[in-house]
Amino acid sequence: MQISATMVKELRERTGAGMMECKKALTENNGDMEVAIEWMRKQGMAKADKKAGRIAAEGIIATAMDASGKTAVLVEVNCETDFVGKGDDFIAFANKVAQLICSKKPADLDALLALTLDGATIEDVRRALIAKIGENIQVRRFVCLQSQGTLIGQYSHGGRIGVLVDLKGGDQGLAKDLAMHVAASRPVCVSETGVPKEALDKEREILIAQAQDSGKAHDIIEKMVEGRLKKYLAEITLVGQPFVKDPDQIVSKLLKTANAEVLSFYRLEVGEGIEKQEDNFVQEVMAQVKAS
Repeated sequence: MQISATMVKELRERTGAGMMECKKALTENNGDMEVAIEWMRKQGMAKADKKAGRIAAEGIIATAMDASGKTAVLVEVNCETDFVGKGDDFIAFANKVAQLICSKKPADLDALLALTLDGATIEDVRRALIAKIGENIQVRRFVCLQSQGTLIGQYSHGGRIGVLVDLKGGDQGLAKDLAMHVAASRPVCVSETGVPKEALDKEREILIAQAQDSGKAHDIIEKMVEGRLKKYLAEITLVGQPFVKDPDQIVSKLLKTANAEVLSFYRLEVGEGIEKQEDNFVQEVMAQVKAS
């Protein structure tokens, strides 16, 4: 059967795939549009399975907030290269996933991937996007914050870092400033009460060992350790850090002046904890030379 340009155009509009891929699908299936679409889906799943093991450490932290401003979302969607991470199709997919999380509030990643997006499950849409783009794409993690306070501060830094801050009291300007601060200063928790006892005990143990090497008296060592521990807690807690927009002011004092309190915050950064593959160009060339 002869495959016309009109048929190829229709299949492209329905699938978003490339011209040559659409022509091949129609040729393989005798011009049957519906069978060609199903064939392309199966091909896409096969491609997705082949690419599943490839490292995807680039991507975007997409954000969403509902109309009430009381629910907000961060979701990390990964790809293999920064180029794809800036592409319209990839960004549109990530934003749709964020909006869906905001409205449906899935319990975990498995529940999210089973949700319906554009007439198919997110998992199927993801696989189709892999087939279209040609890179491994993963929905890695998400947080859905439902405010227990007055409002949520939201900040995105170039799509690479996303922050949500649940603020009691204050105003939207303060909430955004605090979200920007969290993005820049990377606090571990809001205050000392949020530091795990195991982490605190471990840090104290390290500081004691360091101080004992000084050869000072026991009571002096105790004071040294407590002073250094206090400094450590100030560095890792939001309320103990110098405010990024005014380093002479501690965040706790900023909050007190505004009669506000940070109840919680979340910070996600693209690729955190993913071991990236370092390509060695010289070794790659030598391997090709030996192979030839």
